Amino acid sequence: MEHFWRNGYEGTTVAKLTEAIGITPPSLYAAFGDKDQLFEAAAAWYFAGVRRQSEKALSLPTLRESLTEMLHLSAYSHTSEDTPPGCFLALEPRLAEHRETLRRRIAERVAQGIDEGEVPEGSDPEQIANYIMAVHNGMAARARDGGTTTELLAIADMGLSALPAR
Repeated sequence: MEHFWRNGYEGTTVAKLTEAIGITPPSLYAAFGDKDQLFEAAAAWYFAGVRRQSEKALSLPTLRESLTEMLHLSAYSHTSEDTPPGCFLALEPRLAEHRETLRRRIAERVAQGIDEGEVPEGSDPEQIANYIMAVHNGMAARARDGGTTTELLAIADMGLSALPAR
């Protein structure tokens, strides 16, 4: 997964994958079918973790708490020394479907916030979700380009300050 994350799908060769995993190409093909299927398995595993974290954040009592938690977690994870910088989900073009799943879930939580009176009536959940995804993806790009946790937290907080409030 980290090879795909660091180098993208196109920049990750079967030779690099087999070297990193410590297996031969025939073993890779026997285990995963091909590079595409290995990529799909890595992406599914990564997205399952993102989904768990997102659901935990989106279950917080208020929309603002939920979105703050999501973006702050992103700031820390995008700059973690344990993984490549940025976000595999945000930076890999082939993961658009997963990004859309997350965007739709955020829109659902925004709609809940409207129903509960946290967000002014007439606010557009889809536009707010688009905005949050844009902030998240921008944070990932900034982290990939060397941004620090402090910088990403500031971007998150600035982004959150633009949300409509009751």
